[in-house]
Amino acid sequence: MKLIKNASSEKLRGGFYTPELIASFILKWGTRGNRHQRILEPSCGDGVFLERLKKDHYPFKSITAVEFDNIEANKARQLNLRQATVINDDFHVFCNTTRERFDLVVGNPPYIRYQYFNRDQQSEAAKIFEKAGLKYSKLTNAWVSFVVGSSLLLNQNGKIGFVLPAELLQVSYAKQLREFLAKHFNKINIISFEKLVFPDIQQEVVLLLCEKNKSRKHLIEHIELYDASALKNLNVNRLSHPSKRIDLKSNKWTYYFLSQEEINFLGKVESVFEIPKLGEYANVEVGITTGANKFFTVPLKTVKEYDLEQFVKPMVGRSVQVDSVIFSRDDWRKNRNSKNRAHLLVFPKKKELKHHEGAKRYIQHGIDERINEGYKTGIRDDWFVVPSIKMSQALFIRRNNIYPRLILNDANAYTTDTMHRVFIKPETNKNAFIGSFYNSISLAFAEIVGRGFGGGVLELMPSEVEEIPLPYSTVNSELIFTIDKMLRKGETIDEILKVTNRKILRDQYGFTAKEITLANNIWKKLSLRRLNRKHK
Repeated sequence: MKLIKNASSEKLRGGFYTPELIASFILKWGTRGNRHQRILEPSCGDGVFLERLKKDHYPFKSITAVEFDNIEANKARQLNLRQATVINDDFHVFCNTTRERFDLVVGNPPYIRYQYFNRDQQSEAAKIFEKAGLKYSKLTNAWVSFVVGSSLLLNQNGKIGFVLPAELLQVSYAKQLREFLAKHFNKINIISFEKLVFPDIQQEVVLLLCEKNKSRKHLIEHIELYDASALKNLNVNRLSHPSKRIDLKSNKWTYYFLSQEEINFLGKVESVFEIPKLGEYANVEVGITTGANKFFTVPLKTVKEYDLEQFVKPMVGRSVQVDSVIFSRDDWRKNRNSKNRAHLLVFPKKKELKHHEGAKRYIQHGIDERINEGYKTGIRDDWFVVPSIKMSQALFIRRNNIYPRLILNDANAYTTDTMHRVFIKPETNKNAFIGSFYNSISLAFAEIVGRGFGGGVLELMPSEVEEIPLPYSTVNSELIFTIDKMLRKGETIDEILKVTNRKILRDQYGFTAKEITLANNIWKKLSLRRLNRKHK
């Protein structure tokens, strides 16, 4: 398989080893002095959890460790931990065949995408989902099936303690997992870290600590620490009393970075104020997928060098090329006359290029650079003909910095997949649509429905943008010019929100001053948490 051939060993095995401090803390929380526990480690690697059990003298009755890689399994066996059984097998197979049940499951499951599984592994993972009443899809990562399978192997009062990617809290493919965990467990604790645990891969992780009991309560708590070393001072007794009511409807767990008062307020926003979603006024799609932006987006110098004027369309491809909420024709001209890539190359089919030497030279340049061998370009009939050339009335920045940005496309510019195309519905006033977005409610929900990445970036996919509440009103059609003017003067988003919150939230929707302050504080809390990672 091509994907397997080009994949690194880390991708294929998903092996990023657990820091000893984290392994020790999870075991401390999970064992709690109980000498009768049967423990499972579904992906033991070289045995860090086994080693901590031995060195820290945590009590247990037995431990079963499963490891797919033969070399790593042998390393784990060499630890010679009493009452330990190391099984060299795929956890999915073990999960579907064992009749054993466990009191505690701990580990750091592999982060392997669906396409790196062989067919047998995919089939076994699908069986686990079927047992849990869940749907298995090609978007599912291995760590999801490990968590589901481990949960199914627990005794009635069992626990799971895992190191997981922070994607758990946000990504769409983990949505049904969040719902499953919320219903399956009575106590859930999430521990996150301001400083990256795995800095080499820029992967933010959380500790997921779940516990079953016979109560009908479903509670959750979020604790944020500076780094893994802070676990030494965290009292595990604190984890026995999560206080926030969990949302069984599988909303993104970013909610639980907030206080119960803030969570209740967001629920009121959705149920009482009945603010419509952005998707009611526009359809959001990814930008144009060229397959090689550096080739298909060019500065004016390249246009002149190859005489490509008849093949270019105005474009904007980077957020730094847009200073405000209205991208005008003058703004585009400034980009064009600078060194920015302000032109999108739209070539016709090969037979229509016979007499254009400049285009043929540029296309040959692309062949020399092997652009035609790329994944997207390589499957086209004419590799240099980009499909889906559509222009939208508005643009949404895919990866945002301080705040998410919705922009009126007054320049009629095209965009690549660094931005989303926003097609505003005919009955919607486009100026009012843009102006209505800039308020603390919409910005707060953007943080909730999107996802944070290393470096403080907020990314939203098209379906997530459409989920953002939008307090739309035609009254806001003039507000866009106020926002545009303020931004061009260099005023901050905080100054802008003082104006827009009053006009949109107070005057049109009846929010009180206290509620507006609460909404703004929620946005600030979530965005600052993300942005602070830039400096850690």
